[in-house]
Amino acid sequence: MSDFCSFEVCDGSGFVVDEKTNTARDCQCRPQRVSRARARSLSGVIPRKYRGVSFDRPPVTEIAPAVTGAVRRYVNRIDDQVDAGRGLWLCGSVGTGKTTLAMLVSSHALEAGRSVAIYSLPRLLAQIRSTYDDDSGNSHVDLLDRLTAVDLLHIDDVGAEKTSEWVLEQLYSIVNARYEEERSIIITTNLERDELATQINERTVSRLEEMCEVLPLWGTDARRPTYDVRSA
Repeated sequence: MSDFCSFEVCDGSGFVVDEKTNTARDCQCRPQRVSRARARSLSGVIPRKYRGVSFDRPPVTEIAPAVTGAVRRYVNRIDDQVDAGRGLWLCGSVGTGKTTLAMLVSSHALEAGRSVAIYSLPRLLAQIRSTYDDDSGNSHVDLLDRLTAVDLLHIDDVGAEKTSEWVLEQLYSIVNARYEEERSIIITTNLERDELATQINERTVSRLEEMCEVLPLWGTDARRPTYDVRSA
C-alpha cells in the first residue's frame, strides 16, 4: 500500500490528525487503502503477456475503433467509473481482443491506485473450492467479502466453466454482492447474451447488464496464423 495520500490530505496513514483537539478522522483516501489491503491476497497482477498493452500499438490498434474508443473513454475517467460501480462486458469471438482490452482497463485502474482482482472464471472457482479445505470456518465468507470489496473485479472467460448448481450459486453470489455494493466489474465471454444467460442463469446476466456497458467484438481469430497461398 502506498505511503502517499492520493488526495494529498493526510500523511499516508489514512487519517487526518487535528493537533489542537488531539483527534483524528478518516481521510478521503482511507476507503481506497482499506480496499487495497483487503485485496492483497487476491490475484491483482497483470500477466506478463499483457503488461505492455497500449492504445497506441498492436494488437489494440487493430481492434474495432468503436470498441477501443469506448474503452479509452472508460479508462480516461477510471476513478469516476469505479466510484460509480460502472463496468464493461466484452463479448465476442475467440481471438478478437477481449482479454487484451480488459487487461488494459485493469492496468489503468492499478496505475490509478485502485485495487484490482484479475481471474479467469475457472481459476476463480478453483480458489473458491480451495477454501473448503481451509481450517478456518469463515474462509469462504472472507473470500467473498474480499471479492466484493475490491475496487475492480476482472473475470475472464465467463461461461467457460462446465455448469453445475454449485458454479451458478458461486457466480451469482459474487455478481450479486458487487451489484448490491455498486462495485465495478469487467467480464469477457465468447457467448452471446442469451447463450450466456442459459449458461450462467438469467438473474446473473440481468445484473451484469445493469452494471456494465456491453461491447461486442465479433470477427476472425487474430491468434490463428495466416498463410500466403501464392507461396504454397
